[in-house]
Amino acid sequence: MKRYLLLALVLFTALPAHAAVNVFACEPEWQSLAQELGGDKVKVFGATTALQDPHHVQARPSLIARIGRADLLVCTGAQLEIGWLPVLLRRSSNSNIQPGQPGYFEAASYITMKDVPTHIDRAEGDVHPGGNPHIQTDPRNIAKVAAALGERLQTIDSANATYYQQRLIDFQKRWRAAIVRWQTEAAPLKGVPIVTQHKGWIYLVDWLGLKEVTTLEPRPGVPPTSAYLAEVLQRLHTTPAKIAIYAAYQDPRPTQWLVEHSQIKGVKLPFTVGGTDGAGNLFALFDDTIHRLLEAAQ
Repeated sequence: MKRYLLLALVLFTALPAHAAVNVFACEPEWQSLAQELGGDKVKVFGATTALQDPHHVQARPSLIARIGRADLLVCTGAQLEIGWLPVLLRRSSNSNIQPGQPGYFEAASYITMKDVPTHIDRAEGDVHPGGNPHIQTDPRNIAKVAAALGERLQTIDSANATYYQQRLIDFQKRWRAAIVRWQTEAAPLKGVPIVTQHKGWIYLVDWLGLKEVTTLEPRPGVPPTSAYLAEVLQRLHTTPAKIAIYAAYQDPRPTQWLVEHSQIKGVKLPFTVGGTDGAGNLFALFDDTIHRLLEAAQ
């Protein structure tokens, strides 16, 4: 009996250890994408939810512990997480995921950024020096990030490079087909004038050909006063809009005020994975977004 136990122990200890790659994702869209590309070779932790403002996150001890064990950090970048990610990185004692290391991945680095300011003035609100960071609202950006992230997973875990490569090929094939379908379904939205509560939809507007008339915030990240909303309403008499949109994580009251004082329809969009019941993954995110916009535009 002892001989069999010894043999079993030897065989067990001789097996190669295939530990999953620990991925720390700053936002739900990258959590979902990392899972799509990594499959059962990764363990993905999401630092935020769709009902949190990604600009403002508390650097909790639990997040520090999680990031300390990460092999790969996947975040938006473009200073979206400037208020909390640097704190986590400093306290993590994890050299593998620091900027410049293979374990550090910024999605915005692979995108042509929009709204890049020519000068920075904090009096103008929450302005990002690298451009508007809300790149996930255009699925064409997701495809670009996926290509780069798939390659990074192959670098981080070279033993499973072929596995990641095949998953990337499969994802891109399904994603390209979905983009064609979404663009066909969303064709009636082209040219539809909209109001946005926050300047977070520029990539969606560009992709679908929407017409952004104005924004309810006087400056990015600055909540509107009643007086300012009244000014916006007055301007909309001259330049009408059909839909007012806001993200699931935002206080809906500014949009609700506008809806109550006009003929404009308000619509909550998921903004990222999990923002609504119908946006449970990346594909469902855009299914639900387009469905809600089309319903509001009717």
